[in-house]
Amino acid sequence: MTHGNAPAAPEPPAPPGQGGRPSRSTLVVTAHAGDFVWRAGGAIALAASRGEKVTVACLTFGERGESAKAWREGRKLDEIKAIRREEAEEAAATLGAAVRFFDAGDYPLTATAELTDRLVTVYRETQPDVVLTHPTEDPYNCDHPAANRMALEARILAQAIGYPGEGEIIGAPPVFYFEPHQPEMSGFRPEVLLDITEVWETKRKAMECLGAQQHLWDYYTDLAVRRGVQLKRNAGPNLGLAHRTRAEAYMRPFPQIAKELA
Repeated sequence: MTHGNAPAAPEPPAPPGQGGRPSRSTLVVTAHAGDFVWRAGGAIALAASRGEKVTVACLTFGERGESAKAWREGRKLDEIKAIRREEAEEAAATLGAAVRFFDAGDYPLTATAELTDRLVTVYRETQPDVVLTHPTEDPYNCDHPAANRMALEARILAQAIGYPGEGEIIGAPPVFYFEPHQPEMSGFRPEVLLDITEVWETKRKAMECLGAQQHLWDYYTDLAVRRGVQLKRNAGPNLGLAHRTRAEAYMRPFPQIAKELA
């Protein structure tokens, strides 16, 4: 029973994303319309399943270099863009992410001041806690390193209080490089193995939205199995027991900040 002006009991803390407390935010900077699904679909689905905000900055539709099936069918450029856009939107919705298309043109994807500035705006709007993007090397696809450079440059500029543009400056969100198609040739080391078993079926459904690159469905399913085996080998005693673990691999270009080693 409360008497007079006795203070009320304190409110319990609101869960993330409610009561004015922002939820965690992930920003994915990807060169082409399918890249974010193949390489980071598990990480995206996991974040979304926790109620976190995920934004995909898709720089191109992959209309020239990653739409061979549509070109062979006699499709025109604008039609191919529309197809890839629809596929990416469906895949992003399946994963639980929002996607923004820059339509910057692929093969080659060329960095410009205007394009980088647009990325800075997205950084400041989304205030990411985590950034996912391509690694610095890919001898088979020049667009992927170009996207990496723009993603890192925009991250730096978005932190600069003197850089013009709207929105609040950001902190220094950790960056994770997702796995390229041919990691052995791209200097990629699987430094982080992310267990995506609980959202694997969601990622597979998102992959199946990408009919323009159906030949990659099985490839990335097999890759998830292999990385899952590696995760189990590095997570404790190897008992040789059957498992259904699925995983994605990532690299970290910046130091991990921690108060204990784990």
